[in-house]
Amino acid sequence: MERRRVVITGMGAVTPVGNSVDEAWENIKGGKSGIGTITLFDAGRLPVKIAAEVKNFDIAQYGIETSAVRKTARFTKFCVAASAQAIKDAGYTKETLAAERNGVVVGCCMGGMEATGDAFAKLDDKDAGPLRMPPLTTPLMITNEAAANVSIVFGLKGISWALNTACASGSDAIGLAADMIRAGKCDVCLSGGTEAAITEFSIASFVKLTALSTHFNDTPEKASRPFDKDRDGFIMGEGSVMLMLEELEHAKARGAKIYAEIAGYGSSCDAFNITAPLKDGSGAAKAMELALLDAGIGAGEIGYYNAHGTSTHANDVGETNALKMAFGDDAKKLHISSTKSMTGHLVGAAGAIEAMVCVKAINDGFVPPTINIDNQDIEGGCDLDYTPNIGVKADINAAMSASLGFGGHNACLVIKKFAE
Repeated sequence: MERRRVVITGMGAVTPVGNSVDEAWENIKGGKSGIGTITLFDAGRLPVKIAAEVKNFDIAQYGIETSAVRKTARFTKFCVAASAQAIKDAGYTKETLAAERNGVVVGCCMGGMEATGDAFAKLDDKDAGPLRMPPLTTPLMITNEAAANVSIVFGLKGISWALNTACASGSDAIGLAADMIRAGKCDVCLSGGTEAAITEFSIASFVKLTALSTHFNDTPEKASRPFDKDRDGFIMGEGSVMLMLEELEHAKARGAKIYAEIAGYGSSCDAFNITAPLKDGSGAAKAMELALLDAGIGAGEIGYYNAHGTSTHANDVGETNALKMAFGDDAKKLHISSTKSMTGHLVGAAGAIEAMVCVKAINDGFVPPTINIDNQDIEGGCDLDYTPNIGVKADINAAMSASLGFGGHNACLVIKKFAE
């Protein structure tokens, strides 16, 4: 039996570099950083003063009834807004999409962190206490809230799933959604990721892990520097990207525009450590190999690789080793970039924004840069072509994006230029 093909017919984005797909892509192409001084809370008690915040966000501008999402957490608002964009971009209305065999799959790692922080503040306040905790704390903080509210706001009564595999959540969500369409469980599926973890509580928790950059508070745009010798940790980001995935014949029948095809998906686990990746990259390499096998293509056919590229010593070396293992000699010819150098790390939404970047790179024939590579860490093992500082034109027929999360979760997507 011929396998059902899955294509992308709509995209929506709320990100630190722009609150639409086109704005975000143009800023990424141009190497513009979305990282700045934290404004969402007073970071005075922390050694980290910077993050990649979403700016000028107003959910009303996306045509959503604000009362419907007023009592939701920030990560959900982002997801609903990105979903509204993707639905419109795909040529659907709320009514026409609800009539389809639909689904929603959203990756999220941290959930409603501002709700968690507010509740703990009340709990610890001797004049307030547990009985003064906000009554909506539970539905605001749990990670399934985004998927559930997308379904509620748009009347989507098919599958509605939340997926948490840490930093791999967004990629795994897209891969799972594609597999559901392939399996005939739905014809269209909104999928991607969302996160809003720029709070004192969550930043402090990553500070204690020594995972965040602390050396660039005065020059935030320089702080995320994947594969550079001076990298010292990742930058927390926030936002949401949602894609409309659709079975090919279904999309063609309604005359939908097609951006690209989800050709392959691979997932693996290092089964090694809760925070540290395998130094040899073998776990990540397995996910890459499985994605290539699923797509039915060889490593040499990948024209662009969007790196997980977190700007941490452990990730950047391990990921480089993974590429060498999965691609062999073709790794030396591969166009690579880490767009986290501009967007920061969107955690559960990272794989989604990076899938969007792959789609735009294919459509525009352009490899975006990794900014801030001033002194590439070749001696440390980061010796591939990471497209330093300036993007380049390239004919890209297939792109790959990998997301590598705490717990050893690895997810990889292969996205191809659409062809009949």
